[in-house]
Amino acid sequence: MADIRKLTDDLYVAAQIEPADVAELDEYAFRSVLCNRPDNEQQGQPDYADIQRQAEALGMEIEWQPVDGAQISDADVDAFAEHTQNLPRPMLAYCRSGTRCTVLWALSQAGKRDTAEIVQIAAAAGYNLEGLVERINARAAGKQA
Repeated sequence: MADIRKLTDDLYVAAQIEPADVAELDEYAFRSVLCNRPDNEQQGQPDYADIQRQAEALGMEIEWQPVDGAQISDADVDAFAEHTQNLPRPMLAYCRSGTRCTVLWALSQAGKRDTAEIVQIAAAAGYNLEGLVERINARAAGKQA
């Protein structure tokens, strides 16, 4: 099973999951899954379609929002925010390591939560976002970063 980490009471992040992990996600009562990893990013990773089939067979909602972790745009952040607002909770977002999902979440929280709180929540989940503080603050101020 993937290493699942809690960001909020109803939003969790994880590293790459396998199709076989989806049944366990269902047992833990996740109602939706958001994949932020492009297919073929790394040799041997499972295709999104395989995970999608498993999730849909169990009645879970699943969305695919592939994001290049090295070039996260404001449009990516806005799409992530929309998915997390519209998908049923609790939900799991996953990517290669969980970091990309955490960065997307952190940037989506800019202006909604204090920057220090965002960084602390990420740190409690094991993700160091100190290098993202300037961009969070810029986004909170309504600037394009």
